[in-house]
Amino acid sequence: MSLTSDPPVDVPPRPAAAADTADPAVLKVVPVRHPWRWVAVIATAVVLAQFLNGLITNPGWEWDVFARFFTADAILKAVWVTLQLTFYGTALGFALGIVLAFMRLSASPFLKAVAFGYIWAFRSIPLIVQLLFWFNLAYLYKELSFGIPFGPSLFSFDTMGLVGAMSAAVLGLALHQAAYAAEIVRGGVLAVDGGQLEAAASLGIPRLRQLRRIVLPQAMRSILPNAANEIISLFKGTSIVSVMAIGELFYQVQVVYGRNGRVVPLLMVATAWYILLTTALSIVQHYVERHYAKGSTR
Repeated sequence: MSLTSDPPVDVPPRPAAAADTADPAVLKVVPVRHPWRWVAVIATAVVLAQFLNGLITNPGWEWDVFARFFTADAILKAVWVTLQLTFYGTALGFALGIVLAFMRLSASPFLKAVAFGYIWAFRSIPLIVQLLFWFNLAYLYKELSFGIPFGPSLFSFDTMGLVGAMSAAVLGLALHQAAYAAEIVRGGVLAVDGGQLEAAASLGIPRLRQLRRIVLPQAMRSILPNAANEIISLFKGTSIVSVMAIGELFYQVQVVYGRNGRVVPLLMVATAWYILLTTALSIVQHYVERHYAKGSTR
C-alpha cells in the first residue's frame, strides 16, 4: 500500500543483457598486461646471468688467491685499523657535531657565526687536504702549550710526539665528520614541532629534560638515516688515509699486491670486506631505526 497520494508508477523490466552486465559476478575481469615490464625483466636477468657467469668462469679473477688472502693476518689487522678509524672518527665527530648544531640553534649571533664558519670551512676543504695538514702540524707548531690564555704556559708537549699518523688521521676524520654531523643533527631538531616545547615549558619541564626526553627521541627518526649514511661514507672514506701510510684495509691491500702482482684478486678482497662490514652497519641501522620508530604511524 502506498503512503503517498501519487499513483504507483510501473517500472519496466530491464533487458536480460543489461541485467547480466550490471551483475559483478558475471563480469569477466581481465588483468592489466605489462608486456614491456616482462621484456625489461628478461633483459635484466640475461645481463645479470652473464655477469655472474663471468665472475665464475673468468680465470682473471683468481678466486684461489682471493680465498687465500681474505682471512690473512695482515688483512685482518688492517680491517681492525679501519674499524678503529671509523669508530673514533664517528664518536668524536658526532660529539662535536651535536655541540655545533646547538650553537647554530642558539640565540647568540656570535655562537651562530662561529658554528657556521666552522661548518663552511670544513665542508669546503677536501678531506685529503685536511688529513695532510694535520699530519704536518709539527711543521707549523713545534710544541703545544697549555696555560693561561695570552699568558705563561703551565705545561707543553712536543707536537711530533703527540700527533702521530694515527692521531692525525683520527683528528682529521673527526673534524671533517663534525661539519656534516652538525647539519644532520640541526635538521633533525628543526623537524620537531616547536609547539611541543611550548607545551613542555608550560608544564614546568626543565630545558635539559625537554631536550633529552622530548626533542631528541623524535629528532632521531630524522637524524638516523642521514647519520647512518655518513657513518658508512666515513667507513669507506678511511681508505683515503692510505696517503699517510697508515695500515688500514686499502693501504694493506696495495702493499700486498705491490709484492705479488695479484692486483684484481686483492682488490676483490678489499671490496668483499667493505661490502661485508657495510652490510653489518646497515643491519644495525635497521634495528636502531626500528627502536626509535616506536609509536610512529608508519
